[in-house]
Amino acid sequence: MSPRLPRPAVSRLGIKLFVIILVVNVVISVLVFLAVSRSLDRGFIEYLDTTQTNRAETLAEGLGEEWARRGDWQWLRASPSAWHRLVRQQLWPGEGPPPQGFERRLGDASNFVLHDARGLPVIGLPPAPPDEHEPPPELRWLPIEYDGERVGTLGYRPPEQLMARMDRIFLARQQRNLAIIVGSLGIASLLLAGGLSWWLGRRTRSMALATRRLTEGDYSIRLPERGRDELSRLAHDFNVLAGTLEASRAARSRWVSDIAHELRTPLAVLRGEIEAMQDGIRALDQDNLHSLSQEVGQLERLVADLRLLSQSDAGALEVQLAPLDLAESLASRLEDARGWLDDSGITLETEISGKAWIRGDIQRLRQLWNNLLDNTCAYTHAPGRLRVSVQPLTDRVRVTWEDSAPGVPPPELPRLTERLYRVEGSRSRASGGSGLGLSIATALVKAHGGRMMASPSSLGGLCWILEFPALDAPGFREKHA
Repeated sequence: MSPRLPRPAVSRLGIKLFVIILVVNVVISVLVFLAVSRSLDRGFIEYLDTTQTNRAETLAEGLGEEWARRGDWQWLRASPSAWHRLVRQQLWPGEGPPPQGFERRLGDASNFVLHDARGLPVIGLPPAPPDEHEPPPELRWLPIEYDGERVGTLGYRPPEQLMARMDRIFLARQQRNLAIIVGSLGIASLLLAGGLSWWLGRRTRSMALATRRLTEGDYSIRLPERGRDELSRLAHDFNVLAGTLEASRAARSRWVSDIAHELRTPLAVLRGEIEAMQDGIRALDQDNLHSLSQEVGQLERLVADLRLLSQSDAGALEVQLAPLDLAESLASRLEDARGWLDDSGITLETEISGKAWIRGDIQRLRQLWNNLLDNTCAYTHAPGRLRVSVQPLTDRVRVTWEDSAPGVPPPELPRLTERLYRVEGSRSRASGGSGLGLSIATALVKAHGGRMMASPSSLGGLCWILEFPALDAPGFREKHA
């Protein structure tokens, strides 16, 4: 079970996120409210202005008909109540009650003034005396005509002036509504931002703490993976990284231990033989010196293999790539090794024909073939078989290398290229050298841009499939065909 992370404290990221969400929501709400209020205010004034103009035109037309029926305006001077009845009859005909609110205020008789043809006042209440909060009234005028003759003038107040005295009330209401909206949105944003920042801050702080412990060398730490969002995928990637680092550290520790073991054996042999010669137990002759030379050679091969693998890991493996025929290189090496294979009781079968052009290093490829041959000779029981084929494909060249029994259990196949790994688990060099041959072979194939895969062989042993990128030069192929 992976260790649990400590309970996260207050997250600075959560606080910043909380403040940002809160401020953005409040600012957006205020801007939207002001924009909508201004738009409604202008539209409302335009609507009232159009309505008031239409009412004034209707009233002027009706007054012209009344003048034609009565012949003068004297009846209105004598009866102010008749003026109110006339205005109401013209603007709201019928028996229904007049509308309420702003429409009734705009259509009130006190907002209209009637002058005769000479411009003398006939009827109409004077405007209210101005105060310090509103400007003096300005009337709009419409001519009253009948049969082309001007019989009077009708004046009316525009909606702007009628609304001026209500601006303070409207502004107070707007400010109150704004305060209610901003306050409500602030509370909602407070709850939303608080919950979101707490949730995100808790998860990011856990990741920060886990990352800190990972940098301190605690590769066993794991993050909980909940949900399917980006943070969950990030937690999954973090756990994969931690697992990879943990496996890498274990492999490095095992690698160092295995190298120490591999070096200890030839060094112990060398020390024992040298001490025996010093004590006079063994003679200092050519046979004993040859034995020492073999142990030194084993050490040199091991050091050279380690150096090659370290260069491969660092991407500094020296490979001189040039166009060459892979089929010719492999066939030549196998023909040279045929006698060696016969002495080991292994029958060689080849299916190599035609050309297979790649970009490769002839020395590195020869080293690759030698490692595969060493592996086959070390693990194939006599009498045995080795079958090698080369198959040029469209964009790659495939080499199939398979031998006879014994085979390798399928679960062990992916581990064959691990360094210093042997299937039987023995550390005896007699069963297969240092255990670096297949690791080096994989590195050499990779240096050529190819890949190397293991699978069971139809001969009962192990099958290696090596694929190299084919040379992209059709003209070059035709020239050397």
